[in-house]
Amino acid sequence: MNSIAPLHTPMKQFPVSNGELFVGGIPLRQLAARVGRTPFYAYDRALVSRRVEELRSALPTRLKLHYAIKANPMPALVAHMAALIDGVDVASAGELKIALDAGVAPRDISFAGPGKSDNELRQAVAAGILVNIESFREIPPLAASAKELGVPARVAVRVNPDFELKSAGMKMGGGPKPFGVDAAKIPELLRAIAEAGLAFEGFHLFSGSQNLRAGAIAEALRKSFTLITELAADAPVPLKVINLGGGFGIPYFPGEQSLDLTPLGTALTSIVEEAAKAFPQAEIVIELGRYLVGEAGLYVSRIVDRKVSNGEVFLVIDGGLHQHLAASGNFGQVLRKNFPAAIGNRMHALKAEAVTIVGPLCTPLDVLAERMVMARGEPGDLVVIFQSGAYGATASPQAFLGHPPVVEVLV
Repeated sequence: MNSIAPLHTPMKQFPVSNGELFVGGIPLRQLAARVGRTPFYAYDRALVSRRVEELRSALPTRLKLHYAIKANPMPALVAHMAALIDGVDVASAGELKIALDAGVAPRDISFAGPGKSDNELRQAVAAGILVNIESFREIPPLAASAKELGVPARVAVRVNPDFELKSAGMKMGGGPKPFGVDAAKIPELLRAIAEAGLAFEGFHLFSGSQNLRAGAIAEALRKSFTLITELAADAPVPLKVINLGGGFGIPYFPGEQSLDLTPLGTALTSIVEEAAKAFPQAEIVIELGRYLVGEAGLYVSRIVDRKVSNGEVFLVIDGGLHQHLAASGNFGQVLRKNFPAAIGNRMHALKAEAVTIVGPLCTPLDVLAERMVMARGEPGDLVVIFQSGAYGATASPQAFLGHPPVVEVLV
């Protein structure tokens, strides 16, 4: 007999009335009718605002909060976020355009990424944003653009530290990495920046992401600040910005619990107080993406068929891995695990069963839930996948097999 998948932590962020999920105050079936077709992503603006408020309450008031657009670059969402946070981080010229269109001030935009093109660097200088240098190669085109355009090239240095973020879903610092410049080479890089006449402002350090262990994040934040304090001795001017990265995770899988912000508030309060004395001109920044928007999003797809094969129930939906690669397990998982999912218009149904939810693609990889217990679903019902506000639509191969692109709405 096939085993049953373990249960997730209950998803309580979206209210339920008469057995139906509400998103942005709208019943799910009504929202689907308003959108006009399935599948679609729906992001609840009130949940995004609430998450930012919770962070503001738990973390020191002098700390600056930045949004990493790569988590979800939907223009309407970025515009909503722009009014809530202190700045944004972009990873391409395309994301830079989204940030500027959303009304984010250039002084509050930073640009990170290991493969910035010369043209992207020129665009960054022209826009007046902060470029996080990740290679000696970036210095000459930045200097040339500043000279050509007659404006300063604002830069910070992204550091690849000697340590990593323990228990991180993705480790982005420590050991050989394509991100940033090795800590041992920073003094040489700072001299090159000064010789090129670039406008140096500070340091950026991002050691990892998707971590649910507050103690590990707090330890990495402390190590990051200590390292930056050491590197600042070679800085050509007093620091204006210290970006400590983020790493805050959200629970996706059975057994995972929400991140405890209390130890992080304590750790960051201590860092901010020390920085006020050591670097009185510097802003202390944390940069978050998934944590700000991930739990505020749903992926909604309609059941088109119900099949039984060798005793196992398959619900075939009109969406799949081409629109939600992460939920299929093909976006970084070593062993496939289920995202939390449900029949969104049958949340209180009495009949439950173990089902496997598959998409319409001609590949056995197109599985969005495997042997999960949920209400009995029939064609026409709406399957929802929770925790879908980050790394969804733009992180998926939407052109695969010629299906239409997914719709995104902010409600």
